[in-house]
Amino acid sequence: MRWACLLLPHLAIDGVLRRHPSPDATLVLVTGPAHRRVLHALNDKARAAGLRAGMSLAAAQALTPHFACIEYDAEAVVRHRQLLASWAYRFSSQVSTDLSDAIGPDSIGPDAIVLEVGQSLNLFGPWPRFEARLREELTALGFRHRIVAAPNPQAARVLANAHDGLAVDDNRLDTALGNLPVECAGLDADIATALVRMGLRRLRQVFALPRETLTRRFPPTLLPHLDVLRGRQVQPLDTYRPPDKFDTRIEFDHEIESSTALLFPLRRLTADLAAFLAGRDGGVQRFVLRLEHESDACTEVPVGLLAPERAAAMLFELARGRLEQASIAAPVVGLRLVARELPSFVPVGRDLFDARPQQAVPWEQLRERLRARLGDDAATGLSLQADHRPERAWRNDAAPRKAATLAAGPRPGWLLQRPIPWRGSPPRILAGPERVETGWWDGGDVRRDYYVVESASGQRAWVYCACGEVGPYMLHGWFA
Repeated sequence: MRWACLLLPHLAIDGVLRRHPSPDATLVLVTGPAHRRVLHALNDKARAAGLRAGMSLAAAQALTPHFACIEYDAEAVVRHRQLLASWAYRFSSQVSTDLSDAIGPDSIGPDAIVLEVGQSLNLFGPWPRFEARLREELTALGFRHRIVAAPNPQAARVLANAHDGLAVDDNRLDTALGNLPVECAGLDADIATALVRMGLRRLRQVFALPRETLTRRFPPTLLPHLDVLRGRQVQPLDTYRPPDKFDTRIEFDHEIESSTALLFPLRRLTADLAAFLAGRDGGVQRFVLRLEHESDACTEVPVGLLAPERAAAMLFELARGRLEQASIAAPVVGLRLVARELPSFVPVGRDLFDARPQQAVPWEQLRERLRARLGDDAATGLSLQADHRPERAWRNDAAPRKAATLAAGPRPGWLLQRPIPWRGSPPRILAGPERVETGWWDGGDVRRDYYVVESASGQRAWVYCACGEVGPYMLHGWFA
């Protein structure tokens, strides 16, 4: 087996930067009680200004007063971690977000996700290509990362503390772990400090010590931890399972009064929804946008589709069309997206050779865009009716359904709203008659003989006359 660790050293600040995309802002996250506010995380510009995590807010303001403070939200970090786990689930059925039991809660460090990738290489290609895809999609989602591959998840996790892009197998695992600083090995802080004070600065020096000595001088958790890292002992992990619904929100630092200003956070939410759907290999047929106002009031904007969809661009386009039509009664302080109807997704079949891919738009996507822009009743389809009368053989239907096919002759593409008398010289009969005699049970009795005819100018038409008669003709439709 081979495991990949996706280390997320800036998960909290990256989650904020996803809704504050301005690269010019000096941004910090603060936490702690009112009398002791400290910096929890900060962006690169704040770090360049000399600010550091753990610094008191007063000291930071004394150093440079020009930075924006945002409250650290632990629940938001959990949501981002779950989002990335659902995204990773598309690549592997064994995904874990919690290594605290295997590494130690006091030394786990930054957030990380581990996934088993050995079986996935058959589907996604060799590891360099697979790694490049993981990096590309993580970057598109807006999260900085480091990636390391190793034979077991615990080794991959600790190696990610000091490396990025490293991939080791069983033969090189001991060497890679031996070169690791003791402080990066996931040991409890007291154990790591004691080892360093003894002059043991690399794990290979710890590996060389007699096990009996380590047992006498250190807590009993040290040897099992080293054995797990080296693959000599297996530590089970709790694996992730995607939920049956998607529910996430973005809270704004200021009030928003126009739908245009909501487009950037809306794009983030729909991209997250698409990543979630891809992870569970499903689609969405209905979701709700909730525009949150003050005093717990909200405006709901439902987005319904005729068929399941999961493309991020398509979901954003549909949500934007609905949002632009919505009436925003009050300033918006938060945006929430909830999707509970998550049916199976079946990709639309595509031709092997597409003559004009740059101009072609699949009918399903065009239909949904029209409905989002113009309303649910603006774009409809045609459904067959089990009725021989031409004017009653079809109907407008928002979701076209198949009906029983009627045995009949050729039908024109253009049927007149009501028949009109034939004008001009008598037409030349090409086919017919086809007799339609029905409708006596509902008061719409018709008795007609239909003909396919050609006019003097060469146009093909569909006409009828009374049963058994030869004219006069009534024009009912034109053939293309």
